[in-house]
Amino acid sequence: MQRRSLLWTFFPPVLAVLVLSLVLVTGFAGQAVRAFLVRDTGANLEHAARLTVSTFAVALAAGDEAQVQETCRRYHAMTGMRFTVILADGRVAGDSLEDPGRMDNHADRPEFAAALAGQAGHGRRYSTTLDHQRLYCAVAAAGGDGTPFVVRTSVSESSLAEVMRGALGRIALAGLVLALLAGVTAYLLSRRLRNALARLQAGAEAFARGDLGQRTREADSAEIAALADAMNRMADQLGRRIETIDAQRRELEAVMSSMIEGVIAVDLDETVISMNEVAARLLGQMPPRAVGRSIQEAARDPDLTAMVQQALSSGATVERDVRLGDRAEICVQATATDLRDGEGALIGALLVLNDVTRLRRLEIMRRDFVANVSHELRTPITSIKGFVETLLDHPPADPAETRRFMGIISRQADRLDAIISDLLALSRLEKDTESGGIERVELPVRPLLERLLRDLAARDADGAARLSLDCGGEVRAACNAALLEQAVGNLVDNALKYSQPGSPVVITCTTGPETVSIAVNDRGPGIAAEHLPRVFERFYRVDKARSRTMGGTGLGLAIVKHIAQAHRGHVTAASEVGKGSTFTINLPREVSA
Repeated sequence: MQRRSLLWTFFPPVLAVLVLSLVLVTGFAGQAVRAFLVRDTGANLEHAARLTVSTFAVALAAGDEAQVQETCRRYHAMTGMRFTVILADGRVAGDSLEDPGRMDNHADRPEFAAALAGQAGHGRRYSTTLDHQRLYCAVAAAGGDGTPFVVRTSVSESSLAEVMRGALGRIALAGLVLALLAGVTAYLLSRRLRNALARLQAGAEAFARGDLGQRTREADSAEIAALADAMNRMADQLGRRIETIDAQRRELEAVMSSMIEGVIAVDLDETVISMNEVAARLLGQMPPRAVGRSIQEAARDPDLTAMVQQALSSGATVERDVRLGDRAEICVQATATDLRDGEGALIGALLVLNDVTRLRRLEIMRRDFVANVSHELRTPITSIKGFVETLLDHPPADPAETRRFMGIISRQADRLDAIISDLLALSRLEKDTESGGIERVELPVRPLLERLLRDLAARDADGAARLSLDCGGEVRAACNAALLEQAVGNLVDNALKYSQPGSPVVITCTTGPETVSIAVNDRGPGIAAEHLPRVFERFYRVDKARSRTMGGTGLGLAIVKHIAQAHRGHVTAASEVGKGSTFTINLPREVSA
């Protein structure tokens, strides 16, 4: 097949592309310039309106509309923009080009309505007053007496059209000149390329014996066809090698992304060369932004920097716990070691971060729990032991005193029994929650709460008299009746115990799309804000002395929290010192599948 020469293969399409590009660029540039001018003009109008609202506010506050009119004209002379001041009822108080008294009410103008709604109102329409198309921007402000008003600025679109015509003319002229230059250049280059392709063919065949190449399609010209043949021979070797390299890269990326540890690699200059997603999350970074920066910038932690420097200088493995974050809320177990290539040469350091925040928190909670349990159990045991020793070593002669001692021992034993019972209840709830939850049935809530009130009345008539129930008969929730009674009972007992005698306690039920909320509200002393996040912790007491005096174990609210969690719900607390507290149990309305 007779192929065309490079000149006639290359030049006509290039010339056609240049002409088409000129037309498209001119058209798109015109649209872009117009859009830019409209946006820029709108921004200038808004800027001018916002700069002048304070001046108009002063004049309007003084009730001097003549001053408003004069100010509009002065600003028009300074900026060339039309300024209009519109009161909240739509009446024009001032205009730089017309007498406000002869102007229509502007309450129906869309930019005016948008400005009063709290936004910068922009518009483009025909002005009946000035008999031409204009761009508008309106900004709302408040006068000295708080009455809103709107400052509107506008310009004629004819000024934009003049700028557009000048810009498009220059763009078209420049494009035409560039097209002519490019056409001439393409013509000359095509002639030169024809003579150079023979030399390039010899170089391509040399590359075919190495690691270079990609698949090249046949071309119409004889010269390019010869070069394509040579490049295709290189592609046979290069394709296989690139596939191998890509496979290795994908494997490495898969390993790095699937690791639960954060991994950071740095070179000998302490510059980050690799960082996986886990490390980026722990350090609050983005991997693409971190790569190429120093470890000091990427980690922003002196301990991690020191570990990397020590691993680079000594070649030893360095391990330590490091706190990360502005408030040191993340604890990681960091390990830094040297990084070597296949021949054993040192090329950098590797930093591995293992997030142990939850583990450390659990350790702290365990220590606190053991300490609290020991303290809570020690108090009644010490009291029992002391009174027993007194009865054994120095028995009172008065039988009434002996009975008083025995009463104290009995109360402390009851307290000890209550603490152990609550601890066992918490343990059972945690076990049930971890094993998949408790047995729940969709039940009406009101009968359950009424039964709770009857039981309370049998035990404490005065306390029951203070209670009121606000719960519709149609309210239903997915619950375990016995556990829910226990949880609400704990909240009611606390409300009665810590509020003044005679003050009301209200139990209310509300329903949402997917939840039922049972709230217990009292008018007690309330809880300070700093205590609210911790009131559901085991043995946490806002007023330790009063809590023990009232006979509490310190586990009631913790039991409520775990019962709510066992129901797939949660409990919240809201309080204000001196005004009372509200504890709310939120339960799902239906049993989830």
